[in-house]
Amino acid sequence: MRSVVQGCGSYLPERVVTNEELSRTVETTDEWIQQRTGIRQRHIAAEGEFTSHLALKASQRALEHAGLTGSDLDLIVLATATPDETFPATATRVQAELGMRGGAAFDVQAVCAGFVYAVSVADSLIKNGLASTALVIGAETFSRILDWEDRGTCVLFGDGAGAIVLKGEQGTGTSADRGILANALHSDGRQHDILYVDGGPSSTRTTGFLRMEGKEVFKHAVVNMAAVVGEVLHKAGLEPKDIDWLVPHQANKRIIDGTGRKLGLPPERVVVTVDRHANTSAASIPLALDVAVKDGRIKKGDLLLMEGIGGGLAWGASLVRW
Repeated sequence: MRSVVQGCGSYLPERVVTNEELSRTVETTDEWIQQRTGIRQRHIAAEGEFTSHLALKASQRALEHAGLTGSDLDLIVLATATPDETFPATATRVQAELGMRGGAAFDVQAVCAGFVYAVSVADSLIKNGLASTALVIGAETFSRILDWEDRGTCVLFGDGAGAIVLKGEQGTGTSADRGILANALHSDGRQHDILYVDGGPSSTRTTGFLRMEGKEVFKHAVVNMAAVVGEVLHKAGLEPKDIDWLVPHQANKRIIDGTGRKLGLPPERVVVTVDRHANTSAASIPLALDVAVKDGRIKKGDLLLMEGIGGGLAWGASLVRW
């Protein structure tokens, strides 16, 4: 059984905040931000616009692209670190709005690796026969947990959502099959202090702000991404030269470039949207994916490698035949 991608969609809030605009309120410059991160702008959710609103719009577009409706779904897995509420799961809000009456809807939390985690969970449930048609979403409103006086973090993140629809289909059991070919997930809780939010219901009763040691995150990202990419390719019996498109987590242009070089992929085979979207955490991979599908770069039969790393530390990769 393969989990085959039927469609994808994305949504970005209307408001765009450029580096130049940020430089008016925090000590930074457009040149400084672009040189270190590759980011030129980011989208910021409006007042009263929640993670569920972004997720719903991306989901509706993914379902339309797949030629399906909410009633066709029996599973929603929503990756987010910025839920609407402590509980219930933000996925259940999306479920209700889509008109999905059966099955299950829940959230997963692995921050910037969240979408890969969600894909792996949905893929496992489809292969186990517990679901047949799944909506996998990455959605974030990171603007709500940023310290807008901390120039080391507030310039890096944005809001957005992306989604894919997976449907179980019988395959041949070879790497030529369409669908999710292999997943690999990891975490290392010892690295908590280099990327976390300093709040939470049981510890401080406040939402808190994102805190990060950028150099340490960069160091771990380069090493762990190379390892997990090798692992997922080995599982599928494939090599880096077989990859048509790298669709990475959009955290930093230097990390993306480094991963592409390690795989021996030319820049034109790496999907980059960090310049327009900034780091949208769990939403970044499906956002980048949707851009490359809709502009015609990614075509049926292409082999995609999706990978990401985030707080936890948590990281993972998924290999997909489109």
